[in-house]
Amino acid sequence: MATKVFFPQAALDAWVMDGSVDLAGSELVVTSASRRIGVVEAVRVLAEVTGTPDPFDLVGRVRAKETLEGLGAEIVEGSMIVGDNAYDVVPGWLGSDLLPADAALFTELAAKVS
Repeated sequence: MATKVFFPQAALDAWVMDGSVDLAGSELVVTSASRRIGVVEAVRVLAEVTGTPDPFDLVGRVRAKETLEGLGAEIVEGSMIVGDNAYDVVPGWLGSDLLPADAALFTELAAKVS
C-alpha cells in the first residue's frame, strides 16, 4: 500500500548537505538507493495563533503549498496568514506514493538528523 510522507525543509537541507538525497525539481532522489520519489512543496500547519476559529480546518494537517495559495494564503518561513487567521507552520515537501521500502529508507535518514 502506498502512502504520503511530509519531509520538513530542515531535514531535507541536512540530507542534501550530507549527500543522502538530491532534490531535483519535483523529485526527491535517494542517492544510496537510486530511488526517485515525486514531491510537491507543502506546509504542515501546527497551530492557529490569533485565537479565532480555523475556518478551513487546517491545524494538524499537511497541505500542498499550491492548495493553500488557492485559499489566499501568504506563507513566509514558519508563518502563514489566511484571511484573518495566522498560523505557525513547518515548510517542507510532501512525498506521494511511497512504498514500504521507501519508509525504511527515510527512517534511516531521519535517524541521521536527530
